[in-house]
Amino acid sequence: MNDLERKLYRIIYNMSRFRKNPTMDDLKIKTGQDEQSIRKAVNNLMSRNELAWDKEKKEWRLK
Repeated sequence: MNDLERKLYRIIYNMSRFRKNPTMDDLKIKTGQDEQSIRKAVNNLMSRNELAWDKEKKEWRLK
């Protein structure tokens, strides 16, 4: 995991503990990155099965 992926994972993990899904604006503010970089990092996490989106529950699942 690179630094941005690790940071996003921790943000999603911490916010998910309180049943809140981070918005793109939340992620932009907390990471200081642009949307394209965030989407790429999240896709990398999902492709390595470290992060998944549960469509039924509409929440992140962390591995």
